[in-house]
Amino acid sequence: MKKLIVVNNPRDWTLDVPGVEVVASRQYLTDPGFAAQRNVRVFNLCRDYSYQSKGYYVSLLAEARGHKVIPSVRTIQDLKNPVVVRIESEELDDLIQKSLKHLRSDGFVLSIYFGKNVARQYDRLSRELYKLFQAPLLRARFTYHQGMKKWLLQSIRAIDQKDIPAHHLDFVREAARAYFARKRYDGARAPSYLYDLAILVNPDEPAPPSNARALQRFVEAAEALGFYVEFITREDYSRLAEFDALFIRETTSVNHHTYRFASRAQSEGMAVIDSPDAILRCNNKVYLAELFQTARLPVPKTLVVHADNRKTVAGALGLPCVLKLPDSSFSRGVVKVKTPEELRTELDRMLEESELVIAQAFTPTDFDWRIGILDGRPLYACKYFMAKGHWQIYNWSGRKADVEGGAETVPVEQAPPAVVEAALRAARLIGDGLFGVDVKEVDGRPLLIEVNENPNIDAGVEDAVLKEELYTRIIQALKIRIENRLGISRVNTSPLRPL
Repeated sequence: MKKLIVVNNPRDWTLDVPGVEVVASRQYLTDPGFAAQRNVRVFNLCRDYSYQSKGYYVSLLAEARGHKVIPSVRTIQDLKNPVVVRIESEELDDLIQKSLKHLRSDGFVLSIYFGKNVARQYDRLSRELYKLFQAPLLRARFTYHQGMKKWLLQSIRAIDQKDIPAHHLDFVREAARAYFARKRYDGARAPSYLYDLAILVNPDEPAPPSNARALQRFVEAAEALGFYVEFITREDYSRLAEFDALFIRETTSVNHHTYRFASRAQSEGMAVIDSPDAILRCNNKVYLAELFQTARLPVPKTLVVHADNRKTVAGALGLPCVLKLPDSSFSRGVVKVKTPEELRTELDRMLEESELVIAQAFTPTDFDWRIGILDGRPLYACKYFMAKGHWQIYNWSGRKADVEGGAETVPVEQAPPAVVEAALRAARLIGDGLFGVDVKEVDGRPLLIEVNENPNIDAGVEDAVLKEELYTRIIQALKIRIENRLGISRVNTSPLRPL
């Protein structure tokens, strides 16, 4: 196999390697002779891999030409994404802690030259990081987190040969010769994907709908089904049309970029979970209250409160009762009032913010059922227990250790049939999609609380019964949407088996 080193300017290349041709990036991009070549491995060592730079296009066109390229476009994107860096590095956590435990500083920089470091004690860590982020010249930055008492990979980026310290150059030359003499290169990712999937996340969200392990399992499930996967953030709105599907794993809201992403994806003809209609409907508790009442679904005694009927709340529902802002979520914007004074004060505050407020009879239970539903079929059944000493699942004013109650996931067939049926009826009113329906069970009777269109899928909780199959079913639902749009017939591709 022919090997090419592509750099911005061959005159600046000082790491001479026998038997390997060094080519200018502009020449590789514009000379039709390179496009016609086959059985070529390209080592992209351009100075800059930023979007639409020469370095970016070298990898992009190499893949289009069928050349094997390091780094791939996916690796280039991964290196720029702190979410991917965090998720990918989690599997190396034990190695990171073992390799850096002797350090006494709060920060450490590791230079990785062709999978090696000048200090042999870091060779294994360098090799494993290279396998995750295959670029010939890398620099990783670690910080010591005092609260967690552990080292974290803060960032990893590709570097130019000009960033190599002079006293490292002899080592790098030897490492380069050994590297380019290989016949195989550790598991370079092949560009053989059927579809492109964007997963929208917020790296800074304190309580995201999926934890890091769950996000990684979504990636694994998607890749097994033929997807190229990329984590995107709100900064990537302009790139959305590059993908075939959007999966939102950031807490949604109507006056928010998550709704704009969903709307744009739908207008582009992409498969999308959560759909913009689902976000509009499920993020407003007034809408849900009217919907459930019209459909005669079982709910706690409920009143839509406004300025003209606010004085009837105590008489209609009794005290204590629960007040909810229409767009409340994760127990925020939800309060229990015990006295007429508390009721008056909270309604004053809430009605300043919203024309309508939901009031419900206080219905205490030890836990709420969450029935996960995917495209009209039950997916999982989970008990969410109340936070310690509190009446809600989340207690944001309590001790940090007691903010959230525990959870227990059971097979769907072990959940009360009436609870599952009520959840299915509620979800059908919203449409197809991924939903988490919250239901209280009181004296054997289900009472619907709400439908969440962006339900939690956390590794170790909602996947406790189905394991990897849970992620496969959700990604398969996106794939089916894509193929329905493309008119591709399917035979036995549904991941949904009877429960």
